[in-house]
Amino acid sequence: MTNTTAAPAVPDEDKEPRAPWLASRRNLERILPWLVVLGLFLVWEGGVRLFEVPRFVLPAPSVIFESMVRWQGPILSNAWQTLFTTVVGFGIAIVFGLIAGVLIGSSTLVYKGLYPVLIGFNSIPKVAVVPILVIWFGIGTIPAIITAFLISFFPILVNVATGIATVEPELRDVLRALGAKKRDMILKVGLPRAMPYFFASLKVAITLAFVGSIISETVASNRGIGHLMMVASSRFDVPLVFAGLLVTAVMGVMMYLVASVIEKRMTGWATRGMDGALTPSGG
Repeated sequence: MTNTTAAPAVPDEDKEPRAPWLASRRNLERILPWLVVLGLFLVWEGGVRLFEVPRFVLPAPSVIFESMVRWQGPILSNAWQTLFTTVVGFGIAIVFGLIAGVLIGSSTLVYKGLYPVLIGFNSIPKVAVVPILVIWFGIGTIPAIITAFLISFFPILVNVATGIATVEPELRDVLRALGAKKRDMILKVGLPRAMPYFFASLKVAITLAFVGSIISETVASNRGIGHLMMVASSRFDVPLVFAGLLVTAVMGVMMYLVASVIEKRMTGWATRGMDGALTPSGG
């Protein structure tokens, strides 16, 4: 008679350390940006006070925050104007960049024919285009929207076109053998493949859109953060200039976070294995 005994259960020692490690890592990822920003401001404040830098050369963060509180009304109204022009220009860039990217990426002939023209157009400094826009549309909101569109359009177009154009030839051959039409390959394979490229370009383009709006507002506008900074610099109110820069940076970070959240929800499948790859091996 054979004596059979149940095999001892294998302890989950390899699995136990992973959950706390992941939790601590995620907590660190949440607080690390705030710690870096706080450290930057502390070093900045300490350096200005230690070397007694005049406020009209480099104001301390405390002086900048004081100026923000003092001029909070004008700062908020001009910030809303800049945010409006940026979001509108960025939204138009998304629509046209996505459509043009699909059209260009779907055809090798169009891709090779238009790419040099697009690169040449993108190489033109947008600050040189603003005076032309002022001649056409006058000063105000429209030139700022168009400048935000022009400066954020190219990254979206290039990334979408690249994502569609780089579909593997073997996959294309298999789809053709299965009877798929070119439209089906674009909609069901090309566009999903281009989505990580697309959302990555959005996070770059939104920051560039703010640059376009500020450039236009400093040259030809009577509203916006760019206009406020120009007025402040003409009065040598350097803390207010830095306050405008800080507000613009905060708006850029907020829009970047919005794009990141949408990216995670829409393209989480592209990075679903990253957390597992970062966990330490057991043993």
